[in-house]
Amino acid sequence: MTERFLALHLPSFATDRLRRAAPALPPNRPLATWAGFGTRRLLVAVDAAAASAGLRPGQALADAQAIAPDLTLQPADPAGDAQALQALALWARRYTPLTAVDSPDGLLLDITGCAHLLGDEDTLLRDALARLGRAGIAARGAIAGALATSAALARARGDNPIVISGIETAVAGPLPLGPALRLSLPLLDRLQHLGLRRVHHLLELPRAPLARRFGQDLLDRLDAVTGRRRVVLQPVTPSPELTVVQNLLEPITTRDSIEAVLDRLLDSFCRGLRQSELGARSVVLVVWRVDGVVQEVAIGTGMPVREPGHLRRLFTEGLRQLEPDLGFERMALEARATDPMAAGTQTGLGLGRHQDDATAAQDLAQLLDRLGQRLRVRRIDPVASHWPEHAVAVRDLHGMAPAIPLGWATQPWPVLLLRQPRPVEVVSPGRTGAPALLHWRSGRHVIQRIEGPQRLEPEWWRAEPGLYRRDYYQVELASGVRLWICRSGPPQASGWLLHGYLP
Repeated sequence: MTERFLALHLPSFATDRLRRAAPALPPNRPLATWAGFGTRRLLVAVDAAAASAGLRPGQALADAQAIAPDLTLQPADPAGDAQALQALALWARRYTPLTAVDSPDGLLLDITGCAHLLGDEDTLLRDALARLGRAGIAARGAIAGALATSAALARARGDNPIVISGIETAVAGPLPLGPALRLSLPLLDRLQHLGLRRVHHLLELPRAPLARRFGQDLLDRLDAVTGRRRVVLQPVTPSPELTVVQNLLEPITTRDSIEAVLDRLLDSFCRGLRQSELGARSVVLVVWRVDGVVQEVAIGTGMPVREPGHLRRLFTEGLRQLEPDLGFERMALEARATDPMAAGTQTGLGLGRHQDDATAAQDLAQLLDRLGQRLRVRRIDPVASHWPEHAVAVRDLHGMAPAIPLGWATQPWPVLLLRQPRPVEVVSPGRTGAPALLHWRSGRHVIQRIEGPQRLEPEWWRAEPGLYRRDYYQVELASGVRLWICRSGPPQASGWLLHGYLP
């Protein structure tokens, strides 16, 4: 799948954040932030009105006040800006799970395979810009097939372009060097002094002299913006809702010592969940090895959980994957997802004893959690359809069970239904067409008992090509195995198919 990236540039993010936090700021007056750099006081960020008045970041505060006497000044808060941008990157996960911060005023989103969720890329881009606009945050965007190209387009162009993959060099060539390559001011001044103002000016020059005079970093940025060098996205992740940590005085290597530390962590972890009236849905054990290697074991639960014993059992399989080597020096438990949970205690597994519906549901969920650590557990729900492949559907393992459609249970469904019927060779003597011999699993089997046929017609409203009527038989082989087979296909070339195993 071709990679696609969305870049969002927030040209006045710092001042937009100030206006959101302090609505009393005069809306019609230019706004800027400032900070002290040694003995100098300089502008750090300006809004659109201040930029229109001729102000720019890096300008002396006295000069700025002389140019715009009605300028509103606020102290710069880079830590607050960074925190707000991080939160905005987490908000952008509504479009894709892979979002990143492009400091100090941008976001990067890997939208590969995600645009269809909103219709197309244009709809996704317009939706993101509209939501930011309603929140009072000015934004420009661009979509391209390379990460650095999309970021350069978003910063250098104001028409929110969407460009196809493979033409990164062509679209990046006309861009000005400053916003496209994000160069330092001294380096940018040197390049402009030589008449190099656009990306294509650098592309026309020999690479070796450029590297010797301006450094390899310039070529790396140039290759990235033209799609020749792949830039890896560093996605943001939500902070754990609860974390407990154990620093170890001596590295531990044995399974018993790891389990002992895990037990202590689980006691503190579940105590914190009870105090917060929460139950964990996703828990990760993070361990740090003395050589710097970090390993993780993750578990998930169907219902909120805060019982140490149940969580301990779920971690049993994952602990076998850990490689202590020289030993672990730090262990932590993180709750990546939690749900509200009423006060009370959870009991151990008690299926089979007299219990109310809530306790029974809890016990069943714990059983499914344990099975899910070892097996692929799925729940099959009945669907109102007579066609075998459409008569069941995979549902949420812990969801509410639907009502059984009328007449569904009377169908002769096999205990194991194959996803798709498999061809088998059958000998059918006589005019009846009923099978008598079955070639199956490299053997020849005599059919001792047979019931059928039961004719099924395809569902005409689904209009799936290649489906023909089927005549199903329930057959019993001499070995005692019972199978569900059918005859299907075009009249001149029909064949036999195995579709399931009967009890």
